[in-house]
Amino acid sequence: MRDVKSMRAQVWLEGSGEWAWPGRGAGGATAAAVELQPPSWIPALPIRLEPAVAAPALPGGRRARRGLAWRYGSSLLLVALAAACVGLALDGRTQIERLVGIQTAPHQSAAKLALARSIADAPPPAPLPSMTLVSRDAAGSSIESSIYISSALHGLEGAFLTYLPPGYASTDTHYPVIYLLHGDDETDSSFLQIGLQETLDRLIARHAIPPLIAVMIQGGPGTNNWLNVGDTHYESYVLEVQRLIDRMLPTIPDRDARAIAGYSMGGYGAMHTALTHPTVFGTVESWLGFFNGLTSQLRADRSVIAREGLRAYVYGGADDVIANPAEDLPFAAALRADGADAHGAVYPGEHSLATLAEHLEHMLAFAGHGLA
Repeated sequence: MRDVKSMRAQVWLEGSGEWAWPGRGAGGATAAAVELQPPSWIPALPIRLEPAVAAPALPGGRRARRGLAWRYGSSLLLVALAAACVGLALDGRTQIERLVGIQTAPHQSAAKLALARSIADAPPPAPLPSMTLVSRDAAGSSIESSIYISSALHGLEGAFLTYLPPGYASTDTHYPVIYLLHGDDETDSSFLQIGLQETLDRLIARHAIPPLIAVMIQGGPGTNNWLNVGDTHYESYVLEVQRLIDRMLPTIPDRDARAIAGYSMGGYGAMHTALTHPTVFGTVESWLGFFNGLTSQLRADRSVIAREGLRAYVYGGADDVIANPAEDLPFAAALRADGADAHGAVYPGEHSLATLAEHLEHMLAFAGHGLA
């Protein structure tokens, strides 16, 4: 069982590393002056808009790693598929019809046999990860842990924590889902450290948001802004987890019922993933994040955003020396210019878990409002 309450005293989320966003002068302050405030239904906070903050380099920490060997057993499906292949090799129409359920006809046999051949050659679906109870609180929500061998990571271990809302076990409800990406040198449990479970419990209890599932994805060595780089395809890994969750749990498998958010490096990863796959997520948030190179991808998404819509919230910390807060408000404006329902703010605070905890309720309320 994981210790989800460790490292509460940590202040800095991460070192600046290769992706620290440099200051760009007074342009951010000019854009900040015309930025819209958060929606009226988000609790008011003292917003302080400030110019760019220089980003000194900070040392990085160690990465959390897990170890667990998995073995895959033989599958009955594999036997059935092998039998289909034998039938195809013998050109036995009767066998094909019986094994794969495709009725062949003389004038369609070539096309349908090709379809049958593609079915026979497809690999069996990977076993679904199991879920292990980590904790259950007084409100009735639970945290479950899953670990599996990831195809996207070429056989490395993938893992995630899942928040299941109160009443989950006693209903047949299908739920919207928010996916969460952590920062560099952090873990999926950092979302629990800043109060995610208790905050979701409160928001759901007072009907501020619908009951939902939250999936906290664990990165690993070479997460590198949650991008596909070399053999570590963390962008693909995020989508792999999303597809697994749709198979494992009673989700609403629809774009508008999916949100993705993250902090710092995870804020970049969430925005990049949402913009690179605009038909997958309907809500995106970046907390203390950055936006290197995302403007061109945003422009490429104009037609999808215009057709499908996109809800977005980005915020920075005025005293953040890691991710330049002067970039948040201009990027929110760029999202709006391309058709998104986007909001941005610069709040007092550093690049810290404390800043995240202070604004967590507002960010979850915004995401949940969209998922409703």
